Amino acid sequence: MNLCDSYDLLYRLGVKANTLDFFYVSYAVCLAARQPERLLWAAQWLYPEVAAHYDTTPAAVERGIQRETERIWVKSPDLLSHLARHPLTECPASARLLAILVSSLSFNRIA
Repeated sequence: MNLCDSYDLLYRLGVKANTLDFFYVSYAVCLAARQPERLLWAAQWLYPEVAAHYDTTPAAVERGIQRETERIWVKSPDLLSHLARHPLTECPASARLLAILVSSLSFNRIA
């Protein structure tokens, strides 16, 4: 899995590559796809890695990913539920979104 795969999936979800948030999500998805257990401790392990890559703070990364999660929830809730393979009744937390995206890419479930 490469960054282009995550970019494509985010584009399908209605997200544009015009903010750092997009790139935080993409890079986090790539890291988690390579080592899925990073998702277990996203705030302690994954977000600091993304933050180091982009020379920012883990809190900024988490906020950015949550903003992107909310954008996706507003633009594409049905597709996001499809990718999650079960109905979502509320906007997922940022780590949950990452897990959905990683799972979707890992199993080639891009709609």
